[in-house]
Amino acid sequence: MRPCLQFLVFLGFLAMVDSGLYLHHRSQVARASAEAGMRRVTVAGLGLSDLSLATEARYTRHPAVSDLVVPFMDHPGAIEHFPTGSFWAPPSVWR
Repeated sequence: MRPCLQFLVFLGFLAMVDSGLYLHHRSQVARASAEAGMRRVTVAGLGLSDLSLATEARYTRHPAVSDLVVPFMDHPGAIEHFPTGSFWAPPSVWR
């Protein structure tokens, strides 16, 4: 196979991956916009400035602004020592 044909096949593969990622992004945006109304009602009903459910640990204060590595600052295999850490289920992709 000629190098230019290999390169075109590779570009086609990258275009397919890019298209798949774009479609996944669009589905996630649609799902998030559908859930935004429920969040607005919850925040307004509780009188909060934003949806904040727990204040024990940094990573349980608000899932949108927490760092991904904060739960593992002690040790990656450390036992959860804050009770509210059990409130957050793993993403549905992992189940």
